[in-house]
Amino acid sequence: MFVAGSPEASAAVRTDTVTYQDGDAVLEGYLAYDDASPNPRPGVLVVHEWKGLNEYAKRRAEQLAELGYIAFAVDMYGKGIRARDHDEAARLSGIYRSDRQLMRRRILAGFEELKRHPLTDSSRIAATGYCFGGTSVLELARSGADLVGVVSFHGGLSTPNPADAANIKGRVLVLHGADDTFVAPEEVAAFESEMRQAGVRYRLIKYPGAVHSFTIPEAGNDPSTGMAYNAEADRRSWEEMRAFLSEVLLESELKHIGKAGASDGPRTARS
Repeated sequence: MFVAGSPEASAAVRTDTVTYQDGDAVLEGYLAYDDASPNPRPGVLVVHEWKGLNEYAKRRAEQLAELGYIAFAVDMYGKGIRARDHDEAARLSGIYRSDRQLMRRRILAGFEELKRHPLTDSSRIAATGYCFGGTSVLELARSGADLVGVVSFHGGLSTPNPADAANIKGRVLVLHGADDTFVAPEEVAAFESEMRQAGVRYRLIKYPGAVHSFTIPEAGNDPSTGMAYNAEADRRSWEEMRAFLSEVLLESELKHIGKAGASDGPRTARS
């Protein structure tokens, strides 16, 4: 039985660059895992924010590997395609936001790549994403992918296909900045309605004082810009994710995953 944080997860992390494809598009992801054990273990996808696969996403994959998972930071844009500034990031991410089928197909390619790795227990895979990546992992769940859980950090919550929430097979955790101006309150309310109507087990946690990109140090420290790092929200959201992954991945091993017909409910993090 896998237990996150066990001695099996304590050895040095190995990382590999992985080239894979979505049709004719060549993609280059980043795999992180503890190779001290030959045994398959749960897998976790990591989906980058709007600038593309960068050092931040790679660090998150390494942190997940330190917890004992095999983590794959996917490449949504294509090998070597990275945004140099916010304008280019908006243009690149906009391609996928406006074409959700493309978004789903591209992230599904990463999911399949992780699934086929010999160290991945293909029956126990979760997905995490940041900003644009948070939007992407929710779309992957709506596509009906065999995920036991999804975690969205400060991601967009809207979708052109809310009825597709009926396809979600695992549980959903949304970690949201209470002062995030990129995600309107109406969008949050619509998302919760979508989850409830589909009978998805979900939890939405709001962090007071946190704005968009609150887990990303590179976002800076000025909340007035709409994007800023918040160390407390970063720490607390990571702990929520750790507990959630441990729970759903163990729960899936015991074959108790799935829909419960009611949400775990929204709540606001308190100090």
